[in-house]
Amino acid sequence: MRLKTDKTWSQQELALKLGVGTAMQSGLLTWERKRLLIHATKTALAATLCWWLALRFGLHDGYWGAISAIIVLQSNFGATITASRDRILGTLIGAVLGFTFSLFGTLPWNYIIAVFIAIAICGLLGFRSSSRLAGVTITIVMLVQSSSHKAIAFDRVLQVVLGIIVALLVATLILPDRARVALRDGLAQEFLVLGHFFEAILQGFRGSAAGNLDDLRQDALASLRANNQLLHASRNEPSGGPGWREGLAILTRSGQSIFDSLVALEIAVRGSSDDGYAEQLEPVLGKLAADIHAGFHYVAGCIHKWRFHIPPPNLHLEDDIAQLETRMAELRPKGISFSQAEILRGYAVQLHLKQLARLLRAARVDTSQAIGESQVSNS
Repeated sequence: MRLKTDKTWSQQELALKLGVGTAMQSGLLTWERKRLLIHATKTALAATLCWWLALRFGLHDGYWGAISAIIVLQSNFGATITASRDRILGTLIGAVLGFTFSLFGTLPWNYIIAVFIAIAICGLLGFRSSSRLAGVTITIVMLVQSSSHKAIAFDRVLQVVLGIIVALLVATLILPDRARVALRDGLAQEFLVLGHFFEAILQGFRGSAAGNLDDLRQDALASLRANNQLLHASRNEPSGGPGWREGLAILTRSGQSIFDSLVALEIAVRGSSDDGYAEQLEPVLGKLAADIHAGFHYVAGCIHKWRFHIPPPNLHLEDDIAQLETRMAELRPKGISFSQAEILRGYAVQLHLKQLARLLRAARVDTSQAIGESQVSNS
């Protein structure tokens, strides 16, 4: 099964900004709000079903299954699998250690040792998220007043397993939400944000500093962090089509590399709003900036449609860079008219623009090859 294009919030954004697809319904029920309502409904359904099953089969303290379902059921299937794994491991380790240490020694020393060992084991095995759940389970097994620690441990494990099974079934069967689809949408939006960040940086170099540069940088960082989390969750999901894991990973890495290059460009243009040298590079510099900005939008559209083999029409970034180099060469005899700082800044900007153009092209071409598209253009 190929990673397909569905009607999502990235389509809504792209329809408005790029003319991709059809604009979606606006107002209260945007796609993102529908997604939140669906998740709330699925969580309520899973919790209620766990509670009903616990009562139906006579399990004590049936709310533990409902609590597990609420905690485990995440906004996408991959994150649900990760949370399920962490919870079942933490519960099993905590139940075994809690019951074992309740047979030996006296409180509080046996309890302290049990919690210490549980957290150490989870940390050494690489399941740090499970360590908190192991400690909670030990606390319930050893400190809750009951005639049988064994019964508490058994009921705790049974109800956690019940909650996990129900949560996984609900996540799989009822309007499933895949992390890989959310990541595709997030990457499309990320490239749009990076494009706006680039545009704001170049405004400063060309004489009109942008006032929202800090906000755009924070938006880009937030998008990068969110997509890294989605990439981790998507690795736990089955299927998805040929090369989709590698393709999404390439785009995620490309976004990080482009952001780093943009930050370097931002540093290079600081204090350049009054540079006369930059004015002499127009209109060549303006055309290159506009084409790179269009390149960000084009890659975002490719991500949304999950088609990368068609080169962007009427975008020739290598030719734009060559024209900029030619214009800078023409200005060398006039270099005495400008300060050394202005000239060095101009050459630094040229190098960063060349790097950005190549990163954008590599993001498209490498992803196309990774997902196995038959014809890849290097244009």
